[in-house]
Amino acid sequence: MGNLSIPPLAELRKRRSAKWRTFPDDVLPLPVAEMDFPLAEPVARALHEAVDRSDTGYAAPTRDLADAVSAYARRAWDWRIDADDVRTVADVGIGIVETLRRVVGAGDRVVISPPVYEPFSWWVREVGAHVVEAPLAGGPLGWRLDLDALERAFAGHATAYVLCNPHNPVGLVHRREDLVALAELADRYGVYVLSDEIHAPLVLPGAEFVPFLSVSDEARRWGFSFLSASKGWNLAGLKAATVITAGPVPKRHVDRLSPHSLYRTGHLGVLATVAAFNHGDQWLAEVLDVLDRNRRLLDELLAKLLPGVHYGQPQAGFLAWIDFRALGWGGDPAEHILAAARVALNAGHRYGDAGIGFARLNFGCSPQTLTEAVTRIAAAR
Repeated sequence: MGNLSIPPLAELRKRRSAKWRTFPDDVLPLPVAEMDFPLAEPVARALHEAVDRSDTGYAAPTRDLADAVSAYARRAWDWRIDADDVRTVADVGIGIVETLRRVVGAGDRVVISPPVYEPFSWWVREVGAHVVEAPLAGGPLGWRLDLDALERAFAGHATAYVLCNPHNPVGLVHRREDLVALAELADRYGVYVLSDEIHAPLVLPGAEFVPFLSVSDEARRWGFSFLSASKGWNLAGLKAATVITAGPVPKRHVDRLSPHSLYRTGHLGVLATVAAFNHGDQWLAEVLDVLDRNRRLLDELLAKLLPGVHYGQPQAGFLAWIDFRALGWGGDPAEHILAAARVALNAGHRYGDAGIGFARLNFGCSPQTLTEAVTRIAAAR
């Protein structure tokens, strides 16, 4: 584990974030997408230095964040980003909503692929558009984009598609050939692709992240990428993210974002994100090592203590998508698990009908916490 030491539960419960304030102290909280790791030292140093100089004003109109994102993308994925094509926003959700406002109108059709991050459908409805579902193909042991379903949805006069890349909650890292095919469909039917790439820094061993905008001219013609350090370095509360384009039409849409969008971004978030992308590689490597071992440990625990429960190890992130249907706990096993085991998970049905009988578990924690959680769940049968 290198120098990465996860604080004990007693210390973690002193945190004041949503993960630790939502449930009573007898509940192991494993739903909210916050990890239990301490901050990366370069990030903590940047924040301490800002506080020491009372530097808590508005985010400055500099290229620091764009340059840091560009350098990280080239180093991590050999993806060349022009810093002039990077726009700062408060978070990925706001970036997607504000971009949707520019490319869709009231009543337009926007496609998503459930089971998918619950707010996607909210964001579509927030801009007055209609949600169209093109569910993923496969299942817990092998998810994939359903290109036939996407073509049917795009051909039905869709205006945009919100892609989750990597895909939350199932941890799917999309194959290059699928992204190329998606871009071809977008070009054929004139559909904008908004690619949420917030989990990209957390791709685990054995998989390779492919940025959507990197795959083809068609992707660049129709695509937007949304990238942040908030999941990779646990900075969600600091509010800083980016919208990236690589084609003239998407860039014109992003240039129409409010000129005040920068000032809605957290200044401390920008400072922390720059530190993470520029100096956080070693810390991230240690986190990925823990997550890799935790996803395997979870597989072993479920096989031993909860046979019949299906779980495919995710290729990215710290979220496990678990099929509890064999246990007969109904459409919302998370409700039963919270009441009977005092373990909080995310209810799978909130990610679409494909999630009925499933629950999402956050394994960005210590092996001891993960073991206790599964042991409690097994005892609740």
